[in-house]
Amino acid sequence: MYKENIVEIEQLMNNYFEGIFKGEVDKLESSFHDDVHLYGDIKGEDYRKSKNEYLEGVRNRMSPYELKEDFKMRIVGIDVMGKVAMAKVHVPFSGYNYYDYLSMAQINGKWIIVNKIFTHVE
Repeated sequence: MYKENIVEIEQLMNNYFEGIFKGEVDKLESSFHDDVHLYGDIKGEDYRKSKNEYLEGVRNRMSPYELKEDFKMRIVGIDVMGKVAMAKVHVPFSGYNYYDYLSMAQINGKWIIVNKIFTHVE
């Protein structure tokens, strides 16, 4: 069961990465629970958005793919315990060096991101 969960979580992370990198809002939207919370800091400034505010920002920016950036996003680690999991991912793009901590839950047999906290590291 653990290996099945890891494969499903890795697939979710790939959708998350592709959504960010290519600006594919549908992939991002399906990666997040409706009640997801997004918190972080960008160069010391607090960041707090709803799912819809976050998706609108992605929708209205040029994607890293459109800007011809190299894809460098990767999973740093995944921890699974029962029907909950945590992933640490490195998400560098557009001059930022983000690290995200993504809390996930298996709801109705599907893994989904329920919380995102992140920081930009110089």
